[in-house]
Amino acid sequence: MGTLTYALLLFGALAGGFVSGLAGFGTALMALGIWLYVLPPSLAVPLVLICSVIAQTSTLPSMWKSFDLSLVWPFLIGGLIGVPLGTMLIASADPKVFKLSVGILILVFSSALYLNKRPLAIKFGGRLADCAIGFAGGVLGGLAGLSGPLPILWANIRGWNKHERRGIFQLFNFTVLAAALVMQTVSGIVELKVIWLAAVAFPGTLIGAWAGARVYHALNDKHFGDVVLGLLFVSGLTLVWNSIGAI
Repeated sequence: MGTLTYALLLFGALAGGFVSGLAGFGTALMALGIWLYVLPPSLAVPLVLICSVIAQTSTLPSMWKSFDLSLVWPFLIGGLIGVPLGTMLIASADPKVFKLSVGILILVFSSALYLNKRPLAIKFGGRLADCAIGFAGGVLGGLAGLSGPLPILWANIRGWNKHERRGIFQLFNFTVLAAALVMQTVSGIVELKVIWLAAVAFPGTLIGAWAGARVYHALNDKHFGDVVLGLLFVSGLTLVWNSIGAI
């Protein structure tokens, strides 16, 4: 690899780690757009999964005590059931259709939630609905690494506070993306070269995650919510743009 490849690999890891440390998700949102300039999707996507798990693991100790685990477990159960289905769909489903559909959904709901000035606290469906959202996130995580958007939108609709949302974002994404990585590795989708790339990206991911976590602790509920919705909007816009451009 040339100097430019190394530089972009580290920069993408730093950016992805920072957003993950700040919001509990978003490694793919920041890193993929950079890495795809120098890496094929077959290497960039599993690399994102590895760096996501690294970033989530590095910030867990400083966040753990503030998490409400009673809110997270329905999402985890649904997500772990959905991951194998998503992985099996890789060979037969059209990722462009999924990305376009999810992108539009994210754009609509993130915009509506931002424009809505009244706090939401919808309790519809209880933990069964939480489990269903987790299942959908698990399917999308296994298929395309898109585990985060649906649970994140749902957590905002539920009206949970900053620490409650962060616990769901981080623990759910960590669990689902780790499971997706294992499933893809067992299925032979992950190439050996990805391990070398992950070793190169490792320092940038850790430094970025540490810096992002420092900023997270400085944010109040409202500012954290605005950051999350802004990242979701950019994520949705990116998915729609990539889907349309790939047609």
